[in-house]
Amino acid sequence: MFTGIVQAVGTIESVQFREGDLVARIKPGALPTDLVQIGDSIAVSGVCLTAVRIEVGCLFFDVSKETLSRTLLEDWQPGQGVNLELAMSAQDRFGGHLVSGHVDGVVTLIEAEKSARSTRMRFEGPRDVAAYIAEKGSVTLDGVSLTVNDVSDHEETVTFNVNLVPHTLGVTTLGQLASGNRVHVEVDLVARYLKRLQECD
Repeated sequence: MFTGIVQAVGTIESVQFREGDLVARIKPGALPTDLVQIGDSIAVSGVCLTAVRIEVGCLFFDVSKETLSRTLLEDWQPGQGVNLELAMSAQDRFGGHLVSGHVDGVVTLIEAEKSARSTRMRFEGPRDVAAYIAEKGSVTLDGVSLTVNDVSDHEETVTFNVNLVPHTLGVTTLGQLASGNRVHVEVDLVARYLKRLQECD
C-alpha cells in the first residue's frame, strides 16, 4: 500500500523484453535504497512493481505481460524519469490517500495553464473511470496523490482538472508533462469498492 507522496524521481537505465515480459533497470535517484530488499513493493510512476535484484545505484524489476497490457510501461525509454515511492510501513505518516499501485487506466493531458503560482492541468480519460472520479475526491496520476477540482462527463470520455503546487511540479515528473502526454490513473480505492457494492446490490 502507498500514499501517493512521491519520495524520489528515478531514471530508466534500460528496458529489455524477454519472452513477452519486460525487465526494467532503474536508477533510484534519492530513494533510500538501504531500506529496499529483494521482494519489496515499489510504486514506479504509480505501478506497483517488485524489486527482483539490487545493485549499487540500480534497482531491477520484472514487468509481466498483464501489467504491460494495462500500463504505459511498454513505452518506457532509457533516460525517462519515473516517480518512486516505497510501500508504507505501519509507522509511516499518512500524507496522501490510500493508493494500491493497481492502475485503472491511462489519461491524457489536454491542457495546462498557470493559476497564480500553481498549474491547473486538465486530463481526459475513458468513460469507464468516470464513476470513480468526483469533485474534491482523490485521484492518483503517475503515482502522485492529487485532489480533483472539477469533473465533466461526456458521451465517451470524462475530463477533470487538478491543481499542482510548485513543490509537486518540482519533485515529480508531472512538471515535465506537455499537452498530449499520457499518464497512469488510479481511482480512489474507496470509490472503487463503493461502485462494486452498488453493482452487487
